Amino acid sequence: MGKLAVRALRVVLAVVLTGTVFVQVSMAWVLVSGSDPEDGSLPLTPLRLITILGMVSAQVALVCVWRLVTMVRRGTVFSHAAFRYVDAVIGAIVAAALMWFAVTVINAPGQRDDPGVTVIMGGIGLAILGVALIVLVLRMLLAQAVARDVEASHMQAELDEVI
Repeated sequence: MGKLAVRALRVVLAVVLTGTVFVQVSMAWVLVSGSDPEDGSLPLTPLRLITILGMVSAQVALVCVWRLVTMVRRGTVFSHAAFRYVDAVIGAIVAAALMWFAVTVINAPGQRDDPGVTVIMGGIGLAILGVALIVLVLRMLLAQAVARDVEASHMQAELDEVI
């Protein structure tokens, strides 16, 4: 992975992390200060809490991707240490999907006249779970690569003994 790509990715990760923290602080301030403009038409407080928690899951994924990029840059990504970060990313994506389903359930009563919106939101939740499955497949590929790397190291050690 080139230095420019690593720097660009880190800039994007830092900007997104900063933005999510700003939004979280703003939403928490609205909840704590009592200046919530909720008029009763939509349950904004639960939606805000779910949004704050959803951003926590995104932040966990961002930090894990940052660590994985660091491991790629150092050439240590093909190790067992990388699995905990990949597992955390998978967990964060599943948590985000569950929170999206919660938003769908909260929003559903307001969509009785147009249930298609609820169906679309459910489909988006399934798509988010699909992303978790894609990352799981990539984790399996990482496991194969780590196994091959260990095998290659073992064979190199045997070859060195013979020579």
